[in-house]
Amino acid sequence: MRAMARVEFTTNLRRHLDCPVRDAPGDTLRAVLENVFTGQPRLRSYLLDDQGRLRRHVAIYINGTRVSDRIGLTDKLEDEDEVYVFQALSGG
Repeated sequence: MRAMARVEFTTNLRRHLDCPVRDAPGDTLRAVLENVFTGQPRLRSYLLDDQGRLRRHVAIYINGTRVSDRIGLTDKLEDEDEVYVFQALSGG
């Protein structure tokens, strides 16, 4: 049986893109995100650059811990893990 992670996006991201909370299969962060992108293709270019790496302004946490691989997105996921995606904000 494939792992199924719960993926949630901040209100700020949901305001600009249709990305409701959803469960997505995959045993790595990349696999889970690819499944999310099938339902919302515009989300891919917002989260990933043209090399497939996490964009600088995006932060992702798995079960409250920041992802360690922002390039390959190889962080492992197990059933019922929680993935939280948000736009890193800065200000002055």
